[in-house]
Amino acid sequence: MPVFDTSNWGLTQTILVFLIASLAIGIAGTRLTRIADRLADLTGMGEAIFGAVLLGAATSLSGSVTSMVTAYQGFPALAVSNSVGGIAAQTTFLVLADLCYRKANLEHAAASLENLVQAALLMVLLCIPLLTALTPAISFAGVHPASIVILVVYLIGLHLMKQARSAPLWHPRQTSATRLDEPEESATDAKGQLRVWLEFGFLVVLLACAGLLVAKTGIGLVEQTSLSETVVGFLFTAVATSLPELVTTVAAVRQGALTLAVSGIIGGNTFDVLFLTFSDISYRQGSIYHAIGARELLIISVCLLLTGIILLGLLSRQRRGPANIGFESVLVLLVYLASLAYLFTTA
Repeated sequence: MPVFDTSNWGLTQTILVFLIASLAIGIAGTRLTRIADRLADLTGMGEAIFGAVLLGAATSLSGSVTSMVTAYQGFPALAVSNSVGGIAAQTTFLVLADLCYRKANLEHAAASLENLVQAALLMVLLCIPLLTALTPAISFAGVHPASIVILVVYLIGLHLMKQARSAPLWHPRQTSATRLDEPEESATDAKGQLRVWLEFGFLVVLLACAGLLVAKTGIGLVEQTSLSETVVGFLFTAVATSLPELVTTVAAVRQGALTLAVSGIIGGNTFDVLFLTFSDISYRQGSIYHAIGARELLIISVCLLLTGIILLGLLSRQRRGPANIGFESVLVLLVYLASLAYLFTTA
């Protein structure tokens, strides 16, 4: 469609559309959290499972569209840096959520077996593209087998999370600061629940459309400025498409849905790894894992490190730290800022 041909847009128009799309993503994400918390109770899925699967997938949809569109149009570095850059940004959002929750360290209060399983699963998923990039470039119908492996491992991980909830063999020690996932409502009439699902679906479609605009304007920024695909993807499109996670996480913390807040981030991050599968399928020039460079692999490594830090925080459960946040929040912020500085100074 001509309206999406960014080559006809000036830089000012590109930036304006980018900001409007980002705002739409933020607004939709705000409402999505409230609906997700209700549906988690109404369906009996629980905050951790619902946050990981439906909320994580829904809030990640704009980023998924962005990566697929940019990969299809021949910008592999932009597609990959958007995918994994979103993981880095969203993990850092937990620091802001931790600051918003003043009663205790967020990772202490939101301790759950499901969140631990999700974090471990995310680290496994992130290792796959790193290993793939170091192996020979092979593909079948333009798709590397690793993309299928990522999808299979993700599905196995979801099964493990469901199993951990239904028949847990481990429980976090309950303390005065622990917030349990207790449903506020268990049932409603069929018409009322359908209305909630319809609103959820509408917001998902809105996020997908906004993601398309972010993809197009991201390509425009690469073409019209001196910024590299990696910087645009890691900083601009990744942060823009991650705004739902920021909004939903802070909103969930303020609503007291702490497990939903943490699982929404980590669950969204595990779903974001699937962007690489979608991007590889969309990229028709071969394996996308071998079309990227060292800077994109560095970002994946940073995401692996950030996830490991959060996992340590969930396990150690420090009650309080500086500014009432745990050591994991301090380390995550430092690593993220250091990676930003490196990418800009080496651009």
